[in-house]
Amino acid sequence: AEMGRTPVELFYDVISPYSWLAFEALCRYRHIWNIDLRFRPAFLGGIMQQTGNKPPAMLPKRGEYLLKDMKRMAKYYQVPLRMSADAFQHIMGTSSLTAMRFITAVDMTNPQYLEPLSREFWMRFWSQHEDITQPENILAVAQQAGLSAELSQKALEMISSPTVKDRLKDTTAEALKYGAFGMPAVVAHYDGKPHLFFGSDRLELLGSIIGE
Repeated sequence: AEMGRTPVELFYDVISPYSWLAFEALCRYRHIWNIDLRFRPAFLGGIMQQTGNKPPAMLPKRGEYLLKDMKRMAKYYQVPLRMSADAFQHIMGTSSLTAMRFITAVDMTNPQYLEPLSREFWMRFWSQHEDITQPENILAVAQQAGLSAELSQKALEMISSPTVKDRLKDTTAEALKYGAFGMPAVVAHYDGKPHLFFGSDRLELLGSIIGE
């Protein structure tokens, strides 16, 4: 970490809309707070499976509330996240594994694209409600994020390699080690220990604990 900056890790998956809110909010705070923000792409499916967590929308009343909550949060944070009535079917019917492996491959080869690439995946899935699982769509997202065709193709070829698969597994295991059970999982390293915050609505508390 840079001198005196508090390392803050954001474990996220682009299938998670609350992760998008936390991502954009932390991107703004990073210029105001004395933090060293680190993006840690991980796999939400793995975290849910390992902890026995269930998607919150499986409880219909909670699902109804979540739709309203997301709309309010998106407006509050000024993030172009659009909730549709079938948003949860949309999530349930999509695996983010290929997308998260692609993001991991880019993080390993060209980390300067990690932030814009992640944002474009959320834009495509949560703002435009379009597919993020097919190779041609993944390449379209990469192009939007400014990656050359050559770099995108290379990252796409890497997603089936053990190095990329293991890196994503390891990052997911690290989130679990900190106590994550869902996403976003924000871990602040302060006062010699890690502090885990779950969700996008704990940022005031995070600020308060790290003296911001």
